Amino acid sequence: MSLLVVGVSHRSAPVSVLERASLSADAQAKLLADTLAAEPAAEAAVLATCNRIELYADVEKFHAGVAELSTLLAQHSGVGLEELTPYLYVHYEDRAVHHLFSVACGLDSMVVGEGQILGQIKDALARGQALHTAGRLLNDLFQQALRVGKRAHSETGIDRAGQSLVTFGLEQLADGAEVAEWVEGRRALVIGAGSMSSLAATTLARLGVGELVIANRTLDRATRLASILSGPGGVPARAVPMTSVADELTRADMVISCTGATGLVLTADAVVAALAESASGMIPAPGAAPGEPADLRAPDGSLVARLAATAARDGRVHDRSVEPAVAVPAAEGAEAACPAGLDSAYDRPAAVTTAADRPAVTTADRTAPEALRDADRDTGPAPADGAADTAYDMAQHGAWLENASRRIVRQAPAGSDPLAGGPVRLALLDLAMPRDIDHAVHRIPGVRLVDIESLADASADAPMAADVDRVRRIVSDEIAAFGAAQRAARITPTVVALRTMAADVVAGEIARLEGRLPSLDEKERAEITQTVRRVVDKLLHAPTVRVKQLASEPGGAGYADALRTLFDLDPETVASVSRADLNDADVKNRGRV
Repeated sequence: MSLLVVGVSHRSAPVSVLERASLSADAQAKLLADTLAAEPAAEAAVLATCNRIELYADVEKFHAGVAELSTLLAQHSGVGLEELTPYLYVHYEDRAVHHLFSVACGLDSMVVGEGQILGQIKDALARGQALHTAGRLLNDLFQQALRVGKRAHSETGIDRAGQSLVTFGLEQLADGAEVAEWVEGRRALVIGAGSMSSLAATTLARLGVGELVIANRTLDRATRLASILSGPGGVPARAVPMTSVADELTRADMVISCTGATGLVLTADAVVAALAESASGMIPAPGAAPGEPADLRAPDGSLVARLAATAARDGRVHDRSVEPAVAVPAAEGAEAACPAGLDSAYDRPAAVTTAADRPAVTTADRTAPEALRDADRDTGPAPADGAADTAYDMAQHGAWLENASRRIVRQAPAGSDPLAGGPVRLALLDLAMPRDIDHAVHRIPGVRLVDIESLADASADAPMAADVDRVRRIVSDEIAAFGAAQRAARITPTVVALRTMAADVVAGEIARLEGRLPSLDEKERAEITQTVRRVVDKLLHAPTVRVKQLASEPGGAGYADALRTLFDLDPETVASVSRADLNDADVKNRGRV
């Protein structure tokens, strides 16, 4: 039997494929059961994280194993085999060991050096043990991977090469500011209470968040986590059910979400509604106290501000720059249509050339998410015809934006300031796969979204620490040691069978001696028996020790066959030793985590 891994990860597939190929806990259990039921596999384990799904198995034949594991992975992940196949990778024998050890050290993580993967490997092993799908090989492999990962983190500075996804995500949200200073005093909502969400909540508490709210489908789990974090020296933390997320969203400054939900947890509608309610129907001016009039003018020097100023100077639009700004309720702003007939989701003219041809469009014609998605699709250039008319319309549109409230405008890319220098009213970190938060929210004014996809882009060019080379050397050394141990273990049943045969020969000869010399007393019989056994042990000692040494070297698998041939060992006897070893309760539960 041989080790095989078939998988898909952030390094081989786009996020859009990964989030559709995610596996729930029930799906993982079913995948393991079906893998063992398949003929090529004798044992199996699955490693499923937010950015990888990998199926490990001990298979008899390589090609049959690859075909079967790929089919099962596609079947249980929900992505068709034809679509998934181009993104699958396959590792076999030593390459499979190298892959898992590298994963355990954080070398294959989205953020190099992050340590959370060790907990996920531990969970994968525990699942395989609980379901009795992990046998000797995978128990040894995953236990050794955990030791290698811990060694890498303790003996090198790989931790400095990267952080957990939570810390890295917070750095992206802070957008250059010191994370501790950016987090301090904020009101945070954490959605989910699993391993990643718990890590997020713990990280926020350590950084000094002002208030922490944990929402989870199972309230008891969220309550336990909140109780731990709000203990002596902790932070104000409380638990709420998932039904309270909409209310808590209106009070939150930041949200971190990582659940196992298959659909969206936060929609664009929910975020828009929460921002509207938190502002009491008004858009507050940056830095203004609650209730103060809002300053809705476009930032000085911006395209809208310049066009509006030009149009006002020509007398085409009333100049309000010298008048005090007045806050406009959201409902009132939503009812008024742009005089230029431009929808609020766009920052450029509609694809018509004259005002007479251009239909009036209001936000009532479509929902905010629809407008956002249309804006995502509408990326073509404005028509060259009617350029002057277009400039005039843009000026009108700019003036209208000054007086409209709760409008959806084209948003800057995630990670930059939402409105060309405007304040971030709600920071969102989505660590779930598939995503928890509608990607369209990054176009809502005042919202900054960081998700798995943007984290992948941000970390793609991150510099590698010098300690990475040391970790790679550790991995290489550990692969050699693991391979030698596994090769030596393969000859153990043959050695055991040889010694068993020798013991049987000794027992037979002693019985024959007793028949021929019945007058021997008990002391004489014991001494003769011990002498014969010592002779046999001394004769077998050197060959068995030497054959184990030779078998541990590359290409040493043939020594077991040679031993069986030289001593005429029954293959069934060797096989029975192997089966007894695998069924031994101590072996089955060895290293249980």
